[in-house]
Amino acid sequence: MLEVDDLHVSYGRIRAVQGASLIVGAGEVVVLIGPNGAGKTTLLKTIVGILRPDRGHIRFRGVPIQGRPPEALVREGLVLVPEGRAILKHLTVRENLLLGAWSRGDRAAVGEDLERLLGRFLRLGERLSQPAGTLSGGEQQMLAIARALMARPRLLLLDEPSLGLAPLTTAAIFETVRALREDGVTVLLVEQNANQALRLADRAYVLETGAIVLEGPDLLEHERVREAYLGT
Repeated sequence: MLEVDDLHVSYGRIRAVQGASLIVGAGEVVVLIGPNGAGKTTLLKTIVGILRPDRGHIRFRGVPIQGRPPEALVREGLVLVPEGRAILKHLTVRENLLLGAWSRGDRAAVGEDLERLLGRFLRLGERLSQPAGTLSGGEQQMLAIARALMARPRLLLLDEPSLGLAPLTTAAIFETVRALREDGVTVLLVEQNANQALRLADRAYVLETGAIVLEGPDLLEHERVREAYLGT
């Protein structure tokens, strides 16, 4: 589904990503962990076209995509839920959800998808006419994920979806990601909660100072990961 090969990204003289490579297979949940400032968000923004790499290759479904604008990649099914949610707080919940389908031309199917998502995210259904800014933090995160799903993503990128949320809400977020995998949605997840994220992952990568330093399907048991990210 996604192949990132030897990616380098800079902010002026600051090298944020240095030779990162990763693969996401269709139907997988792949997790990316690392300390603050490691370059995780930069990597996601580069994949979806918000930032341009200095060099390296990004292929989505076998096709090179570096240099293509974000809106074109959304139409292809590459959708990011950014850190901080980026919902439009002055618009209603319903309006935010419909904005997620802006690139689609199948109006009837958009309505069907909206009803289906409201069946999954029941709290959003109860608040359709409310301004999105009046929702709790957890509800806003659910709205951000549901809005992205309205685009019918082939690959969903989630950047720190549990950041700042209470434990019960965090558990609900991870349950949502688990349900998405069961529905066949491919997910690349950047997450600070390494314990829960690694338990959910098919495979995982550790990014430190812009470089991938560990990868594999069983990083939850890796001594370095347990010491640095799990506190054990």
